[in-house]
Amino acid sequence: MPSFTDMLREKVLVFDGATGTHLQGQQLTADDFGGEHLNGCNEILVVSKPSAVQNVHRDYLDAGADIIETDSFGSSSIVLAEYDIAHRAYELSFAAAKLAKEMTRSYSTPGHPRFVAGSMGPTTKLPSLGHITFRAMADSYEEQARGLVEGGADLLCIETCQDVLQTKAALFGTFAYFASAKRRVPIIVSITVETMGTMLLGTEVGSALVSLEPYDIDVIGMNCATGPMEMSEHVRTLASMSPKPIFVMPNAGIPENVGGHAHYHLTPPDFTKFLTHFVKDLGVSVVGGCCGTTPEHIRQLVASVGSLAPTPRKPEFIPSASSLYQYSPLHLDPPPVLVGERTNANGSKQFRDLLAKEDWEGIVAMGKEAVKEGAHMVDVCAAYVGRDERKDMREILSRFNTQVPLPVVIDSTEAPVIEEALQLMGGKAVINSINLEDGEERIKAILPLCRSYGAAVIALTIDEEGMAKTADRKVAIARRIHDIAVHRYGMQPHDLIFDALTFTLGSGDEEFRRAGIETLEAITRIKRELPGVKTILGVSNISFGLAPAARHVLNSVFLHYAIEAGLDMAIVHAARIMPLYKIDERGREICRQLIFDERRFEEVPA
Repeated sequence: MPSFTDMLREKVLVFDGATGTHLQGQQLTADDFGGEHLNGCNEILVVSKPSAVQNVHRDYLDAGADIIETDSFGSSSIVLAEYDIAHRAYELSFAAAKLAKEMTRSYSTPGHPRFVAGSMGPTTKLPSLGHITFRAMADSYEEQARGLVEGGADLLCIETCQDVLQTKAALFGTFAYFASAKRRVPIIVSITVETMGTMLLGTEVGSALVSLEPYDIDVIGMNCATGPMEMSEHVRTLASMSPKPIFVMPNAGIPENVGGHAHYHLTPPDFTKFLTHFVKDLGVSVVGGCCGTTPEHIRQLVASVGSLAPTPRKPEFIPSASSLYQYSPLHLDPPPVLVGERTNANGSKQFRDLLAKEDWEGIVAMGKEAVKEGAHMVDVCAAYVGRDERKDMREILSRFNTQVPLPVVIDSTEAPVIEEALQLMGGKAVINSINLEDGEERIKAILPLCRSYGAAVIALTIDEEGMAKTADRKVAIARRIHDIAVHRYGMQPHDLIFDALTFTLGSGDEEFRRAGIETLEAITRIKRELPGVKTILGVSNISFGLAPAARHVLNSVFLHYAIEAGLDMAIVHAARIMPLYKIDERGREICRQLIFDERRFEEVPA
């Protein structure tokens, strides 16, 4: 019999409708839930009154749904703890999946297989607001995933996501279960966009997509909160950007309070009209109904789209990093992407002083200042002699996650520090950095973190022989790192950012007279020979040792030529980069000659 993945390629798939709405319509009593203390805990019904849940499944299967969801939206230990039954999370998840699987077996035929989706809701806590730690949330989801899959779920649906960090914790826990069980099932991730046009914490749809795209998920989409009309522009955004199939499960309109109860006004014909548009015109592959939808909504939806093949899409995914709120492409036209360098203990006295005083709000203010200065991302390094880097990074990034709208470049040499930082970031971070200085040891420590937490990574052209000085060696090291990252660790090329490094032209050392030329050539070749990767440069290294005024000019001129060579990103103090037209012609020419080593030897009269 075809699998869910097989069917996803062949036809539009239809989920069931609302579980809660159906259960409420059955007029259940406290006794049905097992007592007053459990009244309202729908998840307990799979053992206290399974016939009520069977009624839900049966009605949606009779309506023609391809996929029914388990009655497990809140069967995680986090939610069940509110009823003092956290210890029953595995039991109830398993029972919910087993019950649904028994129902689909009786309806499935070779021509129309039916599938069980294990429902995994957002819980009642938001890790971005400090309600729970990432690890505690991930552990709860791991237990729930184990119960659902071992109970017979054909796929998992992480749905109604309100905080991207919560979604990442759910994925972390789910993949941890897959790894331990040595099996996996397909995953749908579905965010919830509120009436104000973002997720609950302010995340834009594009930012959520960027944050989740690196994960090995099968379908991405949205559900709940609003009706299909209010979702239209967000669905259009997903359809135009997402490289993964799209899932849409709206409510039957925005709920209205009628007599103290939520009333959903969208009729089955109107609901079906919207979703048919999403399928035929926008290429949505999986549809269904959330709150307020009934078997009749699903019956009419199946009649309209259930026999259709998916409409081909041509999405244009933009490789990016993201904060909790917005995304920033890894390439801009015109370039470059500017990475603010001031929140770095190694490069900013102001930052070090604030760190010494543990003035966290002052450090946040520096992050916000980077926005005003024109930075697109912000580099954060808390490594300072005599201090606890891990604690400092935790204090900084727990604040940056919700208070600084820029994506973060996590700058550390310590894998435990990087991992803790990643557990605090709702967006897609960039890790700075990996290299081959100690062979593959650093790659082995960092790239699995990139895969587990959905991060991009900066790779330095350093190997066992040291920092590469010539273009040939820079390119050779980049190619070696690229092949390891892509072919061994499964990284996408667009999540690799190569730093071809440069050395100062201010030392007068003959060995480094061609430092600028070699770096510029390496940037061009890396972009040409390793398709899809990005490039970055710590621009100010070119001028180290010179007077401040000269540094600003040389940095600005060198950045101009690096962009011409293909540079995508630059780590700079954005406020101190000068447009070329603001540099006098003589100054520009002197810098150009220095960069390209155009020395002229003049005879000195005896």
